[in-house]
Amino acid sequence: MRKKILFILLFSLLVLLGACSASEMDTESSEDKAMAPEMEASNEVGTESEELANETSSDESQKAAPVVSVQRMIIHKAILSVNVKELDKAQSNIQKKVEQYGGYIVESNVYQEDDQTSSGTMIVRVPEENFEKFLLEAEGEAAKVLERNVTGQDVTEQYVDLESRVRSKRAVEERLLDFMSKAQKTEDLLKISEDLAQVQEEIEVMVGKMKYLENQTSFSTIEISMYENRVVVPEIDSKELNTWEKTKKQFATSTNSLLSAASAFIVFFIGNLPVLFILSLIGFGVYWFIRRRLNEQKKG
Repeated sequence: MRKKILFILLFSLLVLLGACSASEMDTESSEDKAMAPEMEASNEVGTESEELANETSSDESQKAAPVVSVQRMIIHKAILSVNVKELDKAQSNIQKKVEQYGGYIVESNVYQEDDQTSSGTMIVRVPEENFEKFLLEAEGEAAKVLERNVTGQDVTEQYVDLESRVRSKRAVEERLLDFMSKAQKTEDLLKISEDLAQVQEEIEVMVGKMKYLENQTSFSTIEISMYENRVVVPEIDSKELNTWEKTKKQFATSTNSLLSAASAFIVFFIGNLPVLFILSLIGFGVYWFIRRRLNEQKKG
């Protein structure tokens, strides 16, 4: 009887334990089913956030590196050599045209080689958009074009490279300024100050180069050499004839020459009179001797 009761109790306990485990499994399965939609929603939100982050980073990268169509930057220079009829007039007309087109004169020179030849040089700068027009009108002042040389140097790549480097250096400058504001040690401040000064100096150099390129491309340079060859006809100047004065001068000159010759003859004759007297005696003696011999020969 006791064994039966014990068996019944054990069986009841096993049945109770089985029922409890079954209920727990049902509970877990129901919780899993309840959590499944939440996990799916969470995964969907995570995917959407990743896509949004990717789109944002893509937009930011596009903003950071925009594709810009850069206008070509060309440095134009021209050398013009011409013959002109009137140098002064040609230079004056070119100066007026330079002012008309909003340019300026860098240098202007005039050289007078002789009465028939003169030349001049002008170095002018005009805005790039008026370069061709001014060059054609400058050629219009010439009687003959001797030389025309136009060159162009593309500095677009150089300018864009400088611009990019300046942006990078500006960013470094901002970070150094930020570090300086947060630095607490004197050593750190000195080191950051040195680096900052070096970066700012590099920025100034690059900005100066950019401004030079901007100036060279916004204004074109033209060097003009002008030559004038003219025939000079001498004028009759009656003031320089002075006929009477020249006659008196010539008369005085000839009279002085005669007087000088007479004076020289008198000086020579009187000064050499003893010598002349002796020579005369010798000559007379020789003459008398020769004549006497001739007479004796005739008589014999």
